[in-house]
Amino acid sequence: MSNKLDRITVNPNVCLGKPTIRGMRITVGFVLKLLASNLSIQEVLEAYPELEDEDIRQALNYAAWVVSDRIIDITSA
Repeated sequence: MSNKLDRITVNPNVCLGKPTIRGMRITVGFVLKLLASNLSIQEVLEAYPELEDEDIRQALNYAAWVVSDRIIDITSA
């Protein structure tokens, strides 16, 4: 797996500047939501054949990188 994020692109003219996969109109957030809804990586790849395994891996890597830089105070209710 690559440690680079060369497949994650941000362009203000594509998807309102949200991070996308290789400039396509598939956002990192959308890929993460598919995985969070219990779809496997293989199922996502079958549903979106324009995606590649490394695209999914980099989306996960990007998400991990983004959240690791944030400190959020979560208090118990």
